[in-house]
Amino acid sequence: MNFPLHDETTAPEGARAALVETKKNFGMIPNLAKIMATAPPLLSGYSALWDLFDQTTLSPIERQVVYLTANYENECDYCVPWHSLLAKKAGMDGRSIEALRSGAPLPDHKLDALRTFARSLIANRGKASQAELNEFFSVGYTEVQAMEVILGLAVKVMSNYTNSIAGTPLDPEVEKLRWKKPRIAMRAS
Repeated sequence: MNFPLHDETTAPEGARAALVETKKNFGMIPNLAKIMATAPPLLSGYSALWDLFDQTTLSPIERQVVYLTANYENECDYCVPWHSLLAKKAGMDGRSIEALRSGAPLPDHKLDALRTFARSLIANRGKASQAELNEFFSVGYTEVQAMEVILGLAVKVMSNYTNSIAGTPLDPEVEKLRWKKPRIAMRAS
């Protein structure tokens, strides 16, 4: 099945305002929003949660760590390129961006604790161990920020799953950042 790529003139009525706002904010309408427009409540919910995550106490770089970790774990070939660009715009160094794109530890211990916590929540369906929570808190994160990570992961469930079922085509704006999840060769024991 081919999911339609809507614009502000072809989208269902309930999605048109969100697409206009997206175009105003991004200077274009990413293909993800064009596909989400098929289900206006999905697009509205995604946009609202995105805006709410921007209001958290997590810095712009920390928010991108959460997003890129989820994108990596969920193998979102569409979102990794976009968030690689957004992470750079947020001021993240290239070494950290490449670490997130490859699933490697981050050079900054605090940011890596955030990555590890987000990764654990995804892998264990929200069940972080006490040791993982302790590590997250030991580097300076708070209970509030633990809850904020959950909000960021919720945003990514919406986009990663949409891209997975729809096969969202990558936008030309991030083509040079195209990504496929690296495969780690299994070693014979």
